Amino acid sequence: MEHRKVDEILASYQSINEEKVSEWWEKVRPGFTHKIIVLDDDPTGVQTVHGVSVYTDWEEETIEMGFLEDRQMFFILTNSRAFTAKETEEVHRDIAERAEIISKKLGVPYLIISRGDSTLRGHYPLETEVLRRTMEAESNERMDGEVILPFFKEGGRLTIENIHFVQQEDELVPAGETEFAKDRTFGYKSSHLGEWVEEKTNGVYVKEDVTYISLETIRSLDIDGITEQLLQVKGFGKVVVNAVEENDVRIFATALILAIEKGKRFIFRTAAAFTKVLGDISSRPLLTREELISEERENGGLVIVGSHVKKTTDQLNALKELSSLHFIEFDAHLVLDKNAFQQEIERARTEAETKVKEGVSTVIYTKRKRLDLGDGMEEQELQLSVEISDAVTSIVRDFSVRPNYLIAKGGITSSDVGTKGLCVKRATVAGQIAPGIPVWQTGEESTFPYIPYVIFPGNVGAVTTLRDVVAALESK
Repeated sequence: MEHRKVDEILASYQSINEEKVSEWWEKVRPGFTHKIIVLDDDPTGVQTVHGVSVYTDWEEETIEMGFLEDRQMFFILTNSRAFTAKETEEVHRDIAERAEIISKKLGVPYLIISRGDSTLRGHYPLETEVLRRTMEAESNERMDGEVILPFFKEGGRLTIENIHFVQQEDELVPAGETEFAKDRTFGYKSSHLGEWVEEKTNGVYVKEDVTYISLETIRSLDIDGITEQLLQVKGFGKVVVNAVEENDVRIFATALILAIEKGKRFIFRTAAAFTKVLGDISSRPLLTREELISEERENGGLVIVGSHVKKTTDQLNALKELSSLHFIEFDAHLVLDKNAFQQEIERARTEAETKVKEGVSTVIYTKRKRLDLGDGMEEQELQLSVEISDAVTSIVRDFSVRPNYLIAKGGITSSDVGTKGLCVKRATVAGQIAPGIPVWQTGEESTFPYIPYVIFPGNVGAVTTLRDVVAALESK
C-alpha cells in the first residue's frame, strides 16, 4: 500500500465549518448526561484530558465513587495490555457487572469506552465482546453496535478512506506496515479497518457488513445522514469512523448522541481523542514547570525507560545528549537467573538513590535488546516481561529519596510504576506536558504524595521530545 504525504491528503478534503460544528454541538451536547466510564488498557489514555480522576482499581465502591463524582467522566486504569487473555476477560466481566449494579442503584445511565492503543494493539475483540455479553446479560438490553475510532492527532494516527495511518515525518504509513503491527503479542496485518475487524474476529464480522462513516459525509456536516447510519446498526455491528481533525470526531459525536437519544446502545473501542470530545473537555495549554513543581527540592528527578519500540530507543539516545543526567542500564535479561536479577535490582536502585540525593537527575533504562525466547513462547515472554516490570517498579516503590519529578516511558512501564511503584489509588490528570504526554498529580496515599508523574507513551513524540521534557523540568 502506498505511503502518502500528509499535506496532500488533508488538502483534498473540504475544510470544516467550525462555526456550524459548534452550533450543532451546543444544541445537542447539553442533553447528554450519561456517566462516561473509560477503561484504559494502559495509562496513556488520559493523554488528551485534564481535571479528570483516574482510579487504579475497580472494586464496587471505587466505581460508585466515580459515578458519584460531579464530573461526567472518570477513568479506570486496567492496564489490560499487560494481561493474559484469561485475566482481561475476568477484569472486564467484573467491571461490567459492577457498573450495571451501580447504574441501577443510582438511576444513572452510562456508557463504556474501551480506550485502546491508537496503533491497534491490545486484546481486541476480546475486551469489548466480554463487555457486551456481560452488559446484555445484566441489563436484558441488546447492544446495537461497536464504534471503532482509533484517530489520535497528537500521535499522528489518522483514519482516511477506512485505512488507519501512522504519520512518520511528513508521510502517512498504513498501520499494518509499521513496527506496531509486528507486535509479538498483538500483531496484525490489515490497515483497512474493516479488514482489520475481519482479521481480528476471525471472520465473525466481515468488512462488507461494517458501517463506514466517511470523511465526505462528516465534512459536509450531514449529521442527519450519520445519525441515520447509526440507527441502522444492529447485532453489535461495527462502525468505523474516519477522522483527521478533532472536529471530525465532534461531528460524529453529535450524530452519535442523537442516535443514543433515540435508544441506540453502543460500546466503544477508541483512542484518546474520542474521550476528550465526548467528555466535552476543553483544550488547555501545555503544562509549565512552575505549574508542576510547586515545592523546590535539592533532589534530582528520576526517569524510568522500559518501552522497547524503536521510537523510545531513539528518544533515549537523544536524551543522552543532556550531560547533566546520570544514566544506569538495567540488565533485564538477568531475569532468567533469580539471584543475579535481585542483585541487579539492588545495584540500580542504590546507585540511583545516591545520585538523586546528590541533586543529579537519573535515568534508569532497561537493556535495549528484547528478551526473545523463540517461536511459540509468547505467553512465557509476556510472563517474564511482567517480572521485569515488577522489578523496575519495585525500584520506585522502595526508593528512599523523594525525586523532584518522575517520568516513566512506555505504556506498561508507566502503568506499573503508577500503581505498584507509586501505589496510587486515585490520581488527578493535571494536563499534558507535551502533546499526547499526560501528567498525573499523585494522591495523598501515594509513595510520594502530590509528585508530578509524567506518563510518556512508548510510541509518541519526536526523537527530541523526551529530551525536551526532561530539559524543561530541569531548568530552574
